[in-house]
Amino acid sequence: MKTNRAAAKRFRRTGSGLFKRSKSHARHILTKKASKRMSDLHRYAYVSKSDQKRVERLLPYN
Repeated sequence: MKTNRAAAKRFRRTGSGLFKRSKSHARHILTKKASKRMSDLHRYAYVSKSDQKRVERLLPYN
């Protein structure tokens, strides 16, 4: 089986087996976004429980 390279660039597995991901809307048109919102966008989020199995299939060796 091959690792899906697009998914490998977007997700990292944590020690507990969850996948962390970065949040969207943090790339451009940043002037209108509040600094509180921006600092929240810089934090990692986790893949939802319903998508966990789907990401595991894309990343079989992570």
